[in-house]
Amino acid sequence: QVQLVESGGGLVQAGGSLRLSCAKSGRTFGTYTMGWFRQAPGKEREFVGAITRSGGNIDYADSVKGRFTISRDSYMVYLQMNSLKPEDTAVYYCAASRRIDLSRSGYDYWGQGTQVTVSS
Repeated sequence: QVQLVESGGGLVQAGGSLRLSCAKSGRTFGTYTMGWFRQAPGKEREFVGAITRSGGNIDYADSVKGRFTISRDSYMVYLQMNSLKPEDTAVYYCAASRRIDLSRSGYDYWGQGTQVTVSS
């Protein structure tokens, strides 16, 4: 069983930055495509971004493109969030997929989430 643990959430003012991290138990991340998702109160969970196993291909939702950056190493996946807006407030989840290609759905494993709150 793959276990994912997110960290790095918190309260930040609009325009500020946060970096989320995702750690995985057991083997390294090397065999998984990794994604970040978020869910705001009263809304559906939405795709934020994803990165392939090699890190060579990355996909972002239009709402975060140019502000958020995904990166990874063998043991961690990161979401650098800059120029944060109040509408970025949500619980952020990392997820792992056994698919080789980038995907915005169909992830196999999920973390518990970390709260990000952006004040205006």
